[in-house]
Amino acid sequence: MAGKRKNNPAGSTNSYRGDVLRVLGALKVATADQIQRIGAPHLTFRHADKPTPSKQKQARTASHTAALSDMRGHGLSENGGSTETGDALRNLTPKGLLAASYELNRAVTEMGSTARGAGSSGASHPMAVNETVIAMLRPKPNLARLAVDPPHVQAAAQAAVDGPDGIGTIASYWTEVPLPATGTWNAPGKGGAQADIVLTAPQDGVPLLFIEVDNCHETAEELADKLEKYARFFRRKVKDTDGKERPMWRTRWTVPEGRYGDAPHPPVLLVFNRLGERPPERTIPRLMELTRHLWQGERQRGGHHLYDGRIPIVAVGLGNLRKHGPAGPVFLRFGRDHMQPLLEAIGNPRREAADVREEQETKARQAEYQAQVRRAAREHDAKKAAEREARRPACANCGTRFTDERWEAAEKTNWGVPVDTHPQLCDSCKQKAGAVVSPAADTQERQKPVRGEAGLDDFWPAPQRPVCTECGAAFTDERWKATARVGWSPSPAKRPSLCGDCDQRFESDLEQTWGVSHRQEERDQEQEQAVPKQKATGWFSRLRS
Repeated sequence: MAGKRKNNPAGSTNSYRGDVLRVLGALKVATADQIQRIGAPHLTFRHADKPTPSKQKQARTASHTAALSDMRGHGLSENGGSTETGDALRNLTPKGLLAASYELNRAVTEMGSTARGAGSSGASHPMAVNETVIAMLRPKPNLARLAVDPPHVQAAAQAAVDGPDGIGTIASYWTEVPLPATGTWNAPGKGGAQADIVLTAPQDGVPLLFIEVDNCHETAEELADKLEKYARFFRRKVKDTDGKERPMWRTRWTVPEGRYGDAPHPPVLLVFNRLGERPPERTIPRLMELTRHLWQGERQRGGHHLYDGRIPIVAVGLGNLRKHGPAGPVFLRFGRDHMQPLLEAIGNPRREAADVREEQETKARQAEYQAQVRRAAREHDAKKAAEREARRPACANCGTRFTDERWEAAEKTNWGVPVDTHPQLCDSCKQKAGAVVSPAADTQERQKPVRGEAGLDDFWPAPQRPVCTECGAAFTDERWKATARVGWSPSPAKRPSLCGDCDQRFESDLEQTWGVSHRQEERDQEQEQAVPKQKATGWFSRLRS
């Protein structure tokens, strides 16, 4: 304990010193009251029983005041004057900015200046900027750190927790950020602007928001000139690390790409703090007219607007922002006639609603088209089925329609020759017709024929046992073999369409009628061919030839 007191004689803890580094690193200059409200909001409710507001303020800021004292001894912070109400201003030294960069996880080059001399004139503008950050942030107290406090303290803290949420954390805010229209980030040239606050909180729906705070001292023309500088900065393009040109602001901040034909610039929020003599009710209408070319969108048939290359400009009063927070309907988007919450004001809800309607209509059209396709397919299938049923053959005997299996079997062919023996009959009638044939003939009919002398060239199939054209009897295996064709040559039998009995009967009838048989004629012809002709000589024989 003695060592800790020696290093930090005011008795501060690491937690409170971390609060100081984070808050001053983001805001540059602040009071102990603002540091406490952002870094340890639970203390706001703990000391509500003090008799006067000054005593309450002193009690709840004591821990951070001690941290600032110890840090000043370490050369990390310093006093920077006082506000118009007498509150001491604190800011970081260069050494403190380096330490704050680790707390905020930022590059040292992005930490900005030390804000020395900001309190020389009361720091009214920096204080308004800080109050804007607190109103946007709406820090929630940690109820676990109030577990032993009285019930009324816990109830007040619970009410704050249940209130509307803010946006981001203290690490989501940058102040006094240069927006160079010329020059570089670290050495901006002339003609650029400087954003009072830059907010990056994509987790809360705000990927990038520029905030300008006006104490109602500036005219509409001065504010319009500042917005023109914003436009110049947004239009500026530089080469990125991949060699491609991109808007300069995209090389520092990551924002989702806009949709084709609708890629607006980042939004700008104007916060009016009623201190000066220029009321916002008179400044805002004039500012709208002066900057119409910067924010006015192109109206579409669906009733929404496209803001390609335009700047969404939104206005709000600091009092309403404190009371309602970012979720309250207190933000006026230039070009609209009603108040909205911040996310709706910087967005395009009508476009999103139109996209939803278009998506639903597209789905409905696709569903209707698919239904039409299915109906057409069913009608086509029904038509094909009706045509097929109309072609379905009927049994020539009983008139019964063929089944699919019987139809397929009846239409089978082999090299153009029907395979089925009774293609005009149904299965029942075919069985009855087959029963008329004798068992022996039926056995012969089912027996696979032997091709006999068929060789390699005998590729012509005989799928069906021949039937005699004279008597209608089925050929025997011997007769079938004797009449079978081999290759492309004709059948060796003279009457291949007759069975063996009819062939013999035809032969005997021929012999009785002409007195000579056909086989005798064949033998005589063979003998004549075997005896050679006598070769004639002389010129007369040559003439006869």
